[in-house]
This record gives sequence, C-alpha cells and structure tokens, in this order.
Amino acid sequence: MRLRAKVLASGTAAVLATTLGACSGDEGQPVGTVRVASSLGPGEGALNLVTLPGYIENGGSDPRVDWVTPFQERTGCKVGLKVVGTVQEMTEVMQKKSRRYDGVAAPPEVAGQLIESKDVAPVNPGLIDGYRKLEPRLRNLLKRGKTVYGVPYVWGTNLLMYDTRSVQPAPTSWAALFDPDQARRYSGRLVMRDSPLTIAEAALYLRSKRRKLGIKDPYSLTRRQLDAAARVLAEQRPHVKMYWGLPADPVSAFAGGEAAVGQVWPYQVDVLSRAGKPVQGVAPSEGVTGWMNAWMIGARAEHPNCMYQWLQWTISPDVQQQIAEWSGVAPANPQACGGDRLRAAFCNAYHVGDRDYLDKVIFAHTPSRQCGTGDGAAKGRRDCTDYAEWTKAWYEATKGGKRMP
Repeated sequence: MRLRAKVLASGTAAVLATTLGACSGDEGQPVGTVRVASSLGPGEGALNLVTLPGYIENGGSDPRVDWVTPFQERTGCKVGLKVVGTVQEMTEVMQKKSRRYDGVAAPPEVAGQLIESKDVAPVNPGLIDGYRKLEPRLRNLLKRGKTVYGVPYVWGTNLLMYDTRSVQPAPTSWAALFDPDQARRYSGRLVMRDSPLTIAEAALYLRSKRRKLGIKDPYSLTRRQLDAAARVLAEQRPHVKMYWGLPADPVSAFAGGEAAVGQVWPYQVDVLSRAGKPVQGVAPSEGVTGWMNAWMIGARAEHPNCMYQWLQWTISPDVQQQIAEWSGVAPANPQACGGDRLRAAFCNAYHVGDRDYLDKVIFAHTPSRQCGTGDGAAKGRRDCTDYAEWTKAWYEATKGGKRMP
C-alpha cells in the first residue's frame, strides 16, 4: 500500500444535463435543465472533475500511481481537477450555478445534498460497461425509486480498534467509546473521526442503551434523538485525544502508544497489523456503519460524453485496484480482487466481495428532514433533523461550539 499522509486529508436513453454537444438535440435549452438524450457521441476533449485529496491520481504524488494519464491517452479527454479540502467546500462548489463541473467523487453527506438541490443529473447505467459487475448493495445506495444518481467508486466501514496491551477485557461494543465509565478509564487516549456523521455511531450506542428513544436508522434522527446523541459526544469530549481527518493520524497515535481505543476504518487496522503493532479491529455488537463515495454527473455538465467514459474507466478492475491500494479503501468492483491484482489478505481485511457482510453494514446517507431515507427507518415522516442540524450539533458537542473556518 502506497498511502501518503500528505495526500489523504476519496444506445439506450440516458438522462443528462443540457447543452451537451453531441448529446443535445435542442439548441438553446438553458443550462442546468435535465433532459433525455437518445445516445452518446464522441468525447468533447475535456473533463472537469471535483474531488477530495487522494481519490484521483495523475502521477503528481507518486509517478507509479496514475490512472488519469492512461485515460487521457485512450479517450482524448483532458482531465482538469478541482481538489477541495472539505465536504462543505465540495457541496458549495457543485451548487454554484455559474460553474459547470462534469462530475464529482461524492461522499454520502455530499451526495444527498446534491440530489436534493438538483445539482447532479441522473445516470443511465445502460451506457456504462461493467456497471453490473459492481456490488449490488452499493448500486442501490444512490437510487431514488428507479432513478440512479451515482456510480459506486469506493467504500469502507467504521470499526472499533483497540490496543491489545492496555485494553482489557477486549471491547465488543461502541460502549468502549461512549459509555462514561469506559471512556474515563482510557481518558486522553480515545480517537474519533472528525465528521458530523460520527453522530451515527453514538446513535447506534443509544439504540441499544436507551431503547425508549426509538432509534431505528442512526442516520435519521428526530430532534430528541439527535440531542441525546450530542450529549453522549459532549460527555465523551474531555477524554478524546484527537478527532482525526487524515487517515494517517490514528495510525501514528496507535503506533506510538498514545491511543488505546478508537473509531477507525479497516485501513488503519490493516496497516498497523501488518506492521506488527498490537491492535485488533472489532465489528461492534450494535452494528457496523459504512460509507460509499460515488461518481455523480453535474447538472450543468459541459462534457458528458467524456464523463461517461470516465465513469466506465474508474470502475474497471485495474483502476479499482489502484485506488484501493493508494487510498486504503475497498473497491466497488470485486473483480479488483481477481487474478494477480489486489492481494488476498487486503481483500479479506476489507471484506471485498463478502455480500453477507455488506448486507449487514448500515451505510451512511445524508441526514434529512424526510425520515426513512436509509436502512431500517420508518417511511413517510418529516420530523427528522437535516445535515445542517447535525453539523451544528457536532461542533457544539466536540468543539465547544467553535465552527471550522
């Protein structure tokens, strides 16, 4: 694995954005409207994409890691990248009406907002060779009815990791992080992911601990449920060593003996285990949450034909191998684990192709006022809290109300 800390901070009818060159039949149709194209034409020669650091590599970070140059040589589509630092910036960039980005590698908290604001266009999977090779569970995450809004790129899960030397007995529950007595026991040595979506892990803990709250989907919370989860996080805050953004940060903390228990991805467990460090990853008894980054087409896309070629390129097994190795994520295409691509130990650690495991993962979605947009929630209610409320609750609970710049 070649992860770099400085890089990581991831013929049938088609529904496309308008003013699409060979795809368009209605000259003068306004930018930003969505219509049906009968077919795709040749590439337009350019492609403008938005991404977080580390999810697209052109050899600039490491000359051995480059899936952009071969794409450009094969298709003639020159790739321009807008690398953003935060999910908030990604959302704002894609929602800016004066900009015409063709695609975005969107994490779940961005994807839902862009669908709701109509800043992404539906995708026609029939125009993407290899689409049906992707994991079925992942393909369904960004469907609204029969309409598809994203193509799975990479995914991962949130696990509990602990130092086997200092943490006894071995934890099996999210209570190791959220129960006040247990958090106090390892005060100053807890590690948490710095994201409002981390509220979902506290909600999972409460779903088991306080059943009267009635939590079903940890990403669809009423005001009362969100407040309860925020209180858990506020009580935990004095015992937290770090809220990590860079995946390398918890690796350093555990490797140096400064962390005892933490919320991590399979990446950190894999790296530290292969380095001989005394850590163990656990799937908590209350459930495992997960996330997926997907490619989405901008509603004001200027180069849709190149974008569809990019979608097909990025789900190919060889490209999926590269992104998985570089960023320490699970590939959406299990064929990346076939042949002599990804090593078997990597694929086992990340549960690639393990559909029984995937079916049990509670995948993140953007919190919305409309309850029931995720796994296991009641349908039709509109008394849940949205992502803005989650963001406010997160900063008040973990940073004393201080907002990030």
